[in-house]
Parts: sequence; C-alpha cells; structure tokens
Amino acid sequence: MRVAIAEDSALLRAGIARLLADEGIEVVASMGDATNMLEAVRSTRPHVVIMDVRMPPTYTDEGIRAAIEIQRLRTDTAVLLLSQYVEYTYAQELVRDAPAGVGYLLKQRVGDFEEFHSALCRIRGGETVLDSDIFRQFVGSPREKRATELLTPRERQVLELMATGLTNCGIVNRLGISERAVEKHVTSILGKLKIPNSDENNRRVLAVLGYLRGMERMQGRVE
Repeated sequence: MRVAIAEDSALLRAGIARLLADEGIEVVASMGDATNMLEAVRSTRPHVVIMDVRMPPTYTDEGIRAAIEIQRLRTDTAVLLLSQYVEYTYAQELVRDAPAGVGYLLKQRVGDFEEFHSALCRIRGGETVLDSDIFRQFVGSPREKRATELLTPRERQVLELMATGLTNCGIVNRLGISERAVEKHVTSILGKLKIPNSDENNRRVLAVLGYLRGMERMQGRVE
C-alpha cells in the first residue's frame, strides 16, 4: 500500500509514518499543508491519502477541500480524514459523492494502531469507515430521523458497527451475539434500506452510504 500524509503536527505526522513503515506500508509523501499535497498526489499516486481536516493557513477546512479535490482528480485514490473534534458537516460533505474508499476518524483513534490499520486497509479496499462518534451524529440529525425509525435499536447498533468497518465476526465479538443473529440483522437492514442485490461487501458499503447521505430515495418511497 502506498500512503501520503498531510498533517500540520510534525510529531503526529512522523509518528504515523513510522507506524505505517513498521507494517511495510510505503509512505510516498509527508507534509504539513494541504495545498502541496494536491501536487504530491498527482506525482506519487498514493492508494490512500491521510489528511488532517484543519490545515494551514486558516486552520478551518483546508483539509476537507483538498480531500474533495483529490477525489475529483483521482477517483482511485481513497481518503482518510483525521480530526480533533466531531465535525458533522465535513463528514457529510466527504462521503456524499465519494468515488472511492473514504474514512473519517477522530485523531485519538490513531492510538489504537490495530484499529487504525484495519480502517486504512478497508478504505483502501473501497469501503467507508466512520468514527462511531461521528456516525451517531449522522443518525441523530433531523434528516435521518425517518430513516432511523425504519430500523430496530439493535439494527441501528449493527449498522453503526458496519460503518466503523467491522465484519460480521467483529460485530459478533463486540455485541456478544451469535453470527446467525448478526447475519439476520444485516439482511434485515439491507432489505429495509432497499439496497439492490450485488456483491455482499458492496451492499454493506451502499447501506452505510445510503444511510449517511440522507436516504432521499428511500424517504420518497415511504412518503
């Protein structure tokens, strides 16, 4: 895997690069601003870009703007955004029209490198991985209430774990329920959200994305 890192904290940037290198992941670019990352992506063609949301010079939305531009220029490059805080609007904008794998994690998750590495691999494979705190803000927003009501509390819990990148086995371990029960919940979720038949992994991604993007089509059918 080839990874580029844009993070204004030199210490965090160096730490992530070292951890990735120890796992045999090639860091092809590492810098402290978002503007130069756009050029680096063009020249190094990384599989994944790890990008801080708030970057110089204004420390507002430089990272998210660069991430969206990267998605536009290179549809085969996945993007993982890191943020110090839960920023719902930025996460919504990132996943809305993502052509490739995409992730949005709080920086504190980097401390659990096994979880961080798993998220990175899933994003590289085209999946959507969201921090659980960010996901809860999505499903708690007014736009999502009608979509949320279609799912049982347990189904919402399973979908949240799907959004954070867990497999069925991972959900079994997290919730302490049987694999058959998880399979039944996943099947019910896909049916209620009207996800078309396709590759199972793609259906899981579509379920998460459909839920996060406002469920406009589904809500239209309900109305």
